[in-house]
Amino acid sequence: MLDIKAIRQNPDAVVAGLNKRGHTFPLESFVALDAERKAADVKSQSLLAERKAASKKIGELVGQGIAVEDAKSQVNEILERIAGEIDKATAQAREVQARLDALLLGTPNIPDDRVPAGASEEDNLEVLRWGSPRTFDFEPLDHVDIGERKGRLDSEVAGKITGSRFAVMYAEIARMHRALTQYMLDVHTGQHGYTEVYVPYLVNAASLTGTGNLPKFEEDLFKLVGGDGYYLIPTAEVPVTNIARDRVFEADELGEQGLRFVAHTPCFRSEAGSYGRDTRGLIRQHQFEKVELVQFVPPSQSSLALERLTSHAETILQTLELPYRKMMLCGGDMGFSSAMTYDLEVWLPGQNAYREISSCSNFKDYQARRMMARWRNPETGKPELLHTLNGSGLAVGRTLVAVIENYQQADGSITVPDALKPYMGGISVID
Repeated sequence: MLDIKAIRQNPDAVVAGLNKRGHTFPLESFVALDAERKAADVKSQSLLAERKAASKKIGELVGQGIAVEDAKSQVNEILERIAGEIDKATAQAREVQARLDALLLGTPNIPDDRVPAGASEEDNLEVLRWGSPRTFDFEPLDHVDIGERKGRLDSEVAGKITGSRFAVMYAEIARMHRALTQYMLDVHTGQHGYTEVYVPYLVNAASLTGTGNLPKFEEDLFKLVGGDGYYLIPTAEVPVTNIARDRVFEADELGEQGLRFVAHTPCFRSEAGSYGRDTRGLIRQHQFEKVELVQFVPPSQSSLALERLTSHAETILQTLELPYRKMMLCGGDMGFSSAMTYDLEVWLPGQNAYREISSCSNFKDYQARRMMARWRNPETGKPELLHTLNGSGLAVGRTLVAVIENYQQADGSITVPDALKPYMGGISVID
């Protein structure tokens, strides 16, 4: 959520920043609601002062020679009138505040100054390329043809079990999926200093509101019918980031580089706006798995933290020797809550294209303000908002796709990357 004080103090900057991502901020509506809210507050305070003054009036009336009971009766009439007006003013203030909150909850984050202008992925900025796409002496297949030919990947059975956009994996392909997960966790905990956490796969609405998924993107979520209003998580970002909700961290808890958490979870998305896209294979499914990186840092550290977090995700691609490119997303292609995002796109020979495998984002204080996630600044001694970051380190299914396609052989077999061999029980080739 944006800082309401910042909007009041420099509305033009807010409007310009949001225009960069193609969002038109309703400034006139905001000003009108803010003024209405302020007027309701002033009226409530005035009525409270009037009630306080009326409570002292009994003694004055008695001093003027009015009988005590008559004085009490007169004052009670005044107090009853004021109480009714206070109730009315309070209800009005709540209603105005609810409309103001709804406006702010529906407003995305302001892009960082470094974020390029643009409306779509066509305007994203390529930062670097790592590795060279392999030259094949045969026509490379995509992961679906490779997996189905060997009977290791089956969408038809998954469709019978559940429906479209699910998959069943068998034997060595299922094992490689598990191996990739374990490898990612080991790298991030062992090399990059992340603390592994296990989190719930069901979350409440408050958690989704805290990260910016609600109320804007409810149609993209799977909500459980009945019960306590739980949702299946769209990513581990939601439960892990909410570890900081309603907390104040001491400076020594954060340390020099902040708190780092990594979690492996399934993810569930309805993909409401993507019908007709990537319906083949493992690229865009309703259920998939990710290893998610989350960081909580002091504001002064978040720009550097984003670079480091992104490099941690890149480490997985590099050690698996998968060619990729790093893209800085333009304003119009960034996620709702992000102030700045790098996408890592891995090369897929079967599609002859780079495809997203990780998004690494700095949210600055946008999520923290929603969650009241704070740290105690030792310079002031007062609680201040944290900055939050997250990124995929990596999407497991898409990494599996990249390994299958980049390591395929002419006979349909798949060579196991060197980094994964210790996790594959000695298997070096999947026949």
